[in-house]
Amino acid sequence: MKRYASIIGLPAEGMAEYKRLHAAVWPDVLAMIRRCHIRNYSIYLRRMPDGKHYLFSYFEYIGSDYAADMAVMAADPTTQEWWKVCMPLQAPLVDRAQGEWWANAEEVFHCD
Repeated sequence: MKRYASIIGLPAEGMAEYKRLHAAVWPDVLAMIRRCHIRNYSIYLRRMPDGKHYLFSYFEYIGSDYAADMAVMAADPTTQEWWKVCMPLQAPLVDRAQGEWWANAEEVFHCD
């Protein structure tokens, strides 16, 4: 099992819609998340001292080929529709790595 964390901005004007969507995530999107071996998935929201809001995502990957599973998810038409609805509400970090939407975060401590 590998843990993943990532961060993205959430402009204030999209916050209510983002919360509404995630209060009732589409069942097929949830099924695809599980099919792609993602468990214990959470998204947190925090207003930072700069006055901007950020989302922090955490999940555990229990599969054996992360890249292949993420390709399956990206190819799923329902997931693509979900992303089309959610992505305009988000503000990616300017210093994210090439190819990232959500910026990955480094794990520096873990305790079970």
